[in-house]
Amino acid sequence: MSVSLREVVECMIFISTEPLPLAKIKTILEEYPGEDIENALEELLESYNSNERGIQLVQRGGGFLFVTKPQYDHWINKFLRDEKRSKLSLAALETLSVVAYHQPVTLAEISAVRGVDASHSLKTLLYKKLVKITGRKKSPGKPLIYRTTEKFLQHFGLNELKDLPTQEEISKILDEEKVK
Repeated sequence: MSVSLREVVECMIFISTEPLPLAKIKTILEEYPGEDIENALEELLESYNSNERGIQLVQRGGGFLFVTKPQYDHWINKFLRDEKRSKLSLAALETLSVVAYHQPVTLAEISAVRGVDASHSLKTLLYKKLVKITGRKKSPGKPLIYRTTEKFLQHFGLNELKDLPTQEEISKILDEEKVK
């Protein structure tokens, strides 16, 4: 299989979290002549800046990076605001995991497991439609019962609840992280 230098450089710039300097590209791709790398970069610059694309390749901050074209700023900003709203706090993630692993579950049961009042986090999860009310428990006060939703499964890339990691799997992962 033949590897295209231009595509390798493109991949490196794409995954870089900051502007990727030419010197670093040359260091990593030491088996290629510097002139070939520069030509690949020129081809990429021409390709991204001449085609009808939503992104462009630019040289900024001492390196190369992909950016969105200014004419799409309105939609990109709208998307980013929505993405920011969709992020979950640690408290919301803890509450969501309690619901996922203990459902059907009441607010009192969630708060007991977490050791703190979970009402605010639960409201956030309801608002984001990751949790839903599925009825009332037949006990004093008839508290609401909560379960995860289809959106929860989609958000975490699960087909069904039994795809959640088991306690043993979680413990094994945490133990492996401690060793690192």
